[in-house]
Amino acid sequence: MMMVIMMNDSKVNKLAQIKGFLAETEALEFNKRSKKEAYCWIEETLRRFTYVTLSKVEKGLIRSYLMKITGYSRSQLTRHINQYRKTRQVRIKEYDRHKFQKKYTNQDIRLLAKTARLHDSPNGAALKKTLERMAREYGKEEYLNISHISVSHIYNLKKSVSYLRSSSFYQKTYKGKGKIIGVRCKPQPQGKPGYLRVDTMPQGDQDGRKGVYPINTVDEVTQWEVIGATEKITEEYLLPLLEKLIASYPFQIINFHADNGSEYINQKVAEMLNRLLIKFTKSRPRPTEDNALVETKNGWALRKWLGYSHNIRGEDAHQINDFYFGCFSEYLNFHRPCAFPTEAIDHKGKIKKKYDYQDYQTPYEKLRSIADAQKYLKEGITLEMLDKIVQRYTDNGMAKKVQLERDRLFAKIVAA
Repeated sequence: MMMVIMMNDSKVNKLAQIKGFLAETEALEFNKRSKKEAYCWIEETLRRFTYVTLSKVEKGLIRSYLMKITGYSRSQLTRHINQYRKTRQVRIKEYDRHKFQKKYTNQDIRLLAKTARLHDSPNGAALKKTLERMAREYGKEEYLNISHISVSHIYNLKKSVSYLRSSSFYQKTYKGKGKIIGVRCKPQPQGKPGYLRVDTMPQGDQDGRKGVYPINTVDEVTQWEVIGATEKITEEYLLPLLEKLIASYPFQIINFHADNGSEYINQKVAEMLNRLLIKFTKSRPRPTEDNALVETKNGWALRKWLGYSHNIRGEDAHQINDFYFGCFSEYLNFHRPCAFPTEAIDHKGKIKKKYDYQDYQTPYEKLRSIADAQKYLKEGITLEMLDKIVQRYTDNGMAKKVQLERDRLFAKIVAA
């Protein structure tokens, strides 16, 4: 038979009463209401009978009484009595969970999320490089702690509640028929800047209305990138844009490499490049990586920021170019780290590329690292002039400006 402690035994203060109680309730079994109540009752009983001063027989009687009422085993009750001997109290032991000290605070995680959001979620290595530049290049002390984070741990923190609460991506390629114009080969820059890769990305048509045509150009060695947009890809619209793109590079352009799209492989483009003393090459047939660099940039720089929307009309090209040739070009080339692989030849004679976090640099950092970089710059442009552009904004400051300008651009396009 089970009974819950509901009784008041405050008047039981003699050992004879306890002895009689135990004899009369031998067939009964009690159980405690709660651990806290049981502990308080044990402490009060031990104090009432001045347990520590009793004889061995009397202590055994009290112990049997406590066991009967609480339902605790002998070993459990012994621990409680020993606690009472030492502290004159019987208390529940609070569990002290071991916690590792947090290396990165919620503020650090918010800075990580803010930087990732501003740069449209770059990969971990690029993000770490930006954090380091914010702390070291621009002297932002609040980024000092988070700048020491490892690339792998960035992905761990991205799963944390603090990151998710602080965090909000914008795909088609174009293939055309080519003519026998230009040299069909893979350019070999030999470490020199000025070897451009170019590609067109149609934005797509909607309701029979033509969309804008973004034109992406990337230097193979430094990954310097300049993007433009044209309403149509006819020579009337495309040629002026190509000249403007080439003129936007701070260094001399030596080679212009395109895939086999007819917008480039034509006599008019060849004449323009010949006039500018630029060699014209085109991709080789069959699956090759001749134009892989610019294809990669299409996704990770252009599509990521401008998306795939089909409602960007061709008539909006001039507004888009204000954005491309303005803050966006400065952001891509002075504030956005890119991966530069190291190459090694294996035992089969194949070139293996390895990407390491230490190889991440901005295109301008890569340009500056080239020996005698000044000699490749166009007349009237110096490295000191480019250094001043770097210092005009921090990486995050420039990214924020790009975000705001992009929002304004989309607002204008939608309103139109």
